[in-house]
Amino acid sequence: MNAAVRAVVRTAMGHGIEVRGVRRGYKGLIDGDVIDLDSRSVSNTIQRGGTILMSSRCPEMFERQGRRRAAETLRQAGVDGLVTIGGNGSIRGALALWKEEKVRVVHVPSTVDNDLPGTDVTIGFDTAVNTAIEAIDKLRDTAASHGRVFLVEVMGRENGHIAVDAALASGAEAVFIPEAKCELKSLMKRIRGWWAEGKRSLIIVVAEGDEEGGVFEIANQLKTLPGIDIRTCVLGHIQRGGSPSAQDRVLASSYGFAAVEALHSGKAGVMVSIRNGRLGTVPLSVGLRKPRPSNRGRFTLVSRLA
Repeated sequence: MNAAVRAVVRTAMGHGIEVRGVRRGYKGLIDGDVIDLDSRSVSNTIQRGGTILMSSRCPEMFERQGRRRAAETLRQAGVDGLVTIGGNGSIRGALALWKEEKVRVVHVPSTVDNDLPGTDVTIGFDTAVNTAIEAIDKLRDTAASHGRVFLVEVMGRENGHIAVDAALASGAEAVFIPEAKCELKSLMKRIRGWWAEGKRSLIIVVAEGDEEGGVFEIANQLKTLPGIDIRTCVLGHIQRGGSPSAQDRVLASSYGFAAVEALHSGKAGVMVSIRNGRLGTVPLSVGLRKPRPSNRGRFTLVSRLA
């Protein structure tokens, strides 16, 4: 997010446009928590995780009165173009401001889940996957040294984007995701076969929203396998922090630049996106369609390469 904020500020300044930042997301917008931003404000931020503007939940944005207050803050601050950054909830708020209050808004897609329709990739996903891979590589050392099966839970309540890519890139033997059923009995049979062949360590990646019930329920069932040490590790929110990957920095910089260029050219009510390698925009409403599922081909490949 910081790379996107930096790109927005410096692109706007290149056009001679003054920039203000809203702290704590829509909550700050309703409360009037608006600050001036300039080139120096975003200096030395591209390598930092999280967001220098901070974020927060804002139930008031579900109410029309809250959205009116948010729009009034912008008018009082002299803001005539808004760039929002975030996932599904942020898009919903942006679309409401555009339709109800005629706020000229362009959205930058950012979520580690990578499931927003209308774009092939979102800010944060690559960093989250790399964080998961780094942890799994370390767990692989422990698994191999002690002869254990490690089940690693990654983020993904409704989709398996992180789980599939982390499993494939780390050489995991299996992956559980919400969108596809992984036959647990079949996996247990494979594990018995691997152990009979002398294999003594396994990595299984589990998306937190998998239909089997999550990493602990799967572990309880696998513990019925005789003579096999089953361990679990929940990576949790470490996937949402840390220094962003090079790919995320480039993506966020491109998105921030494109958002300002869209506003400057007269566009509004859109989300910047990359589709088939091309940077462009789509209507905000596209971002609220059915979440984009994870890659089924990669899901199958994890099993084929195990």
